[in-house]
Amino acid sequence: MWREFFALLKKDFKLMLSGRFFLLMTGSLILYSCYINFIYAGLDQNIYPVYLYDPLCVHNETSSELIKVESSEELQAQTGDGYAVGIDVSGKTPDISMISSGISSIDQYRAAYAMSLLSSKNHTAAEIIGTDNREMKSRREITCELLFFELAAVGFLGIASVLFKEKQMGIIRVHGVLPVGKTVFILSKLLLFLICDLVFSLLLTVINLGVSEGFAVLPYILLQTGILSLIMALTGFSCAILLRDFKQFSLLYLVLAIFITTPVFLAGQTGTARGWINYHPMYHLFMAMKNAYRGIPSENGIYYAICGLTIVLLSGLVRRTLIREMAKEG
Repeated sequence: MWREFFALLKKDFKLMLSGRFFLLMTGSLILYSCYINFIYAGLDQNIYPVYLYDPLCVHNETSSELIKVESSEELQAQTGDGYAVGIDVSGKTPDISMISSGISSIDQYRAAYAMSLLSSKNHTAAEIIGTDNREMKSRREITCELLFFELAAVGFLGIASVLFKEKQMGIIRVHGVLPVGKTVFILSKLLLFLICDLVFSLLLTVINLGVSEGFAVLPYILLQTGILSLIMALTGFSCAILLRDFKQFSLLYLVLAIFITTPVFLAGQTGTARGWINYHPMYHLFMAMKNAYRGIPSENGIYYAICGLTIVLLSGLVRRTLIREMAKEG
């Protein structure tokens, strides 16, 4: 059995090598890291810039963070980006000007923050939670999102491309008549893709968070990576066996990337945790990965039980589908 297993590992490794899978992973790692370090980390991180139009100079002792403008037209122009907040005090009462974010609670926070800057003396002491600065928080967020996309979409596509290549080369037909265990055939692919995903997660995390910050949260990240990698690999495996060609699979991949993964990102970014998104399985996987990057382990036993049961059920489905396909090909 072990001889068969290592022979299949060698064969699958060569297929991944010839399919430039490792080159794709290396390119993704370089591209993501360059984007995070040279573009995203250098973006203007000022929170809610506040502009003030005060033609009568009523407010002389304002916070130094306020940016004064000369006209109401300039105020409207500066607050038209959907991010900045404007205060017009030309009338009897201050008038807040901003484009709504679509979430009323966030709009109220922006307005309250802007009004607090009208006086330099009315600062309220706030408890600072955590040690991360704004740049490190941004690095954690974007690294988590890129890793989740890589595992959910690219990993799903990777194992399917290997299987379709085996179909085209007739390898599955050959294995159908050879005395090779179906479980060993599945495990060899899962192990290779799992190792690749774990190595990719390690490098992406350490490169973009730094050695000390990266290794501090790495155990939580690798655990969530293993769960997501196995689920997506098994899903991609079963879809590649069931579908006839790569064209049909490409359509399924498009549905996964746009209609399944995208709502999860939007919900995670806006903090939406109610309604139908609670029934979206990918949302819980994404939030577990997001918490892992914050160094928060998931203590919910139900989550791990459901993930474990899902992996077992998908493994059974893959094995049954593979046996049926090999019998058909043989």
